[in-house]
Amino acid sequence: MEFDLPESHRALQSSLRDFCERRVKPYAREWDKDEKFPMEVVRELGQLGVMGILVSEDLGGAGMDALAVAVAVEEIARFDGSLALTVASHNGLGTSHVRVFGSDAQRARYLPKLASGEWLGAWGLTEPGSGSDAAGMRTTAVRKGNGWVLNGSKMFITQGTVGDVFVVLAVTAPEKRQKGITAFVLEKGLPGFSQRAIHGKLGMRSSDTAELILENVEVPDSARVGELNHGFIDTLKILDRGRITIGALAVGLARGALEESVRYSRERTAFGQAIGEFQGLRWMMADMKTELEAARLLVHRAARLADAGQPYSKEASMAKLFASEVATRACGKAVQIHGGYGYTREFPVERYLRDAKLCEIGEGTSEIQRSIIAKELFKGA
Repeated sequence: MEFDLPESHRALQSSLRDFCERRVKPYAREWDKDEKFPMEVVRELGQLGVMGILVSEDLGGAGMDALAVAVAVEEIARFDGSLALTVASHNGLGTSHVRVFGSDAQRARYLPKLASGEWLGAWGLTEPGSGSDAAGMRTTAVRKGNGWVLNGSKMFITQGTVGDVFVVLAVTAPEKRQKGITAFVLEKGLPGFSQRAIHGKLGMRSSDTAELILENVEVPDSARVGELNHGFIDTLKILDRGRITIGALAVGLARGALEESVRYSRERTAFGQAIGEFQGLRWMMADMKTELEAARLLVHRAARLADAGQPYSKEASMAKLFASEVATRACGKAVQIHGGYGYTREFPVERYLRDAKLCEIGEGTSEIQRSIIAKELFKGA
């Protein structure tokens, strides 16, 4: 395994660090407080090529790889988990489903605008009554002439109200359960297709989250993405990549929490010295540093395997599981190091802790990741 990033990835990292210092760090707290989606900044990220990292250059993207997405998401998450989630979900879910499984016509229509950030992508899998159990999906797509009629709802959809392009999974053959699910691409404004914003979240408050409502939404067969009844199989591949990016997001949050803790412990004094001189706090930060470095290695290993075309499902689950729980631990320690101030909005560590919890839930809970890893362990036994 290579430990050094390629020059192109270091350049991406450096440009995002400068951008986030100027355009994200000073505003992230207010975005979180007001639950404000920073559309202007997202558009600027599009101009930097960050919203189309995986899209080929001939379609307006950066033509980079999964490792580049991980690098970008980690760098942004150091300053704002919500914005990092926007970048992660846009690149890894809706856009990637069209990029990997869409027709040539679908790619030509959607990818250039998605890559530039002019349009935002969303992905509709989770429903009010089905999360980890995708077989419990209730949204249906029924044949009507040469097209389809969709009915149902999707819950907790990132970019749900600000998105322009939605890849939605629906049951097309109920008797086949998971093998009877098909993906469709929908555009905002279709008759019968509406979105309801979800407010009051614990964390990721400036990331847009919504319920999608489909009431007799009619689409032509050309809106179908991939093969009929093949949507769930395709979805598993999309989720594997998504787990890498959530792992990277978690590493970024842990890194931000550690950096804030080091900074604070140098400035805060107690008993006549900086609190960073106390062994107990130093050891806490040493543990944070060790675990986040280990988490990053797992994330980068999974990304490099994906880029090499090798199997990486287990490795993606391991990276996401470990990194997400590392982030929660690190952010909790950061709050402890800050003491009473850590429990206020004056310092960002309380926001990091709230944001980190989502990493243990989204893209498959920690329990689902453990099941995937264990299944691989006992495969063929």
